[in-house]
Amino acid sequence: MFDIGWDEMLFTAIVAIVVIGPKDLPRALRTAGQWIGKIRRVSGHFRSGIETMIREAEMEDMEKKWREQNDRIMAQTPPGWNAAEANLVGPDPGIGTGAPPLMTELPAPAEPPAAAANPDAAAPELPLGSPKAG
Repeated sequence: MFDIGWDEMLFTAIVAIVVIGPKDLPRALRTAGQWIGKIRRVSGHFRSGIETMIREAEMEDMEKKWREQNDRIMAQTPPGWNAAEANLVGPDPGIGTGAPPLMTELPAPAEPPAAAANPDAAAPELPLGSPKAG
């Protein structure tokens, strides 16, 4: 971010030890950390406020665009026109889109297999006196 190399960091540490002193250095670093934390919180709050204002402005622009488009469509629609009476609105959402129509009746069920029709035929009989599996 600031493009500080190792040599600048080492020089800053030596100057801080000489100027502040090794005894007060931990307290100075803690204070500097608290200030940096406050600055980050304030900048984060500021950034979120700006982003909220941008979103609200975009929403206002979209609402204005939709309102203008709706007004244009309503101006083109003849008075007294009803979509349901014109048979343009129906229960099938695929009307006019090229989608296949919805099924209104269920197809007849297929013939059941022979084994399912007779449950006794599906289970083989065991002779008397033979051990049963289980």
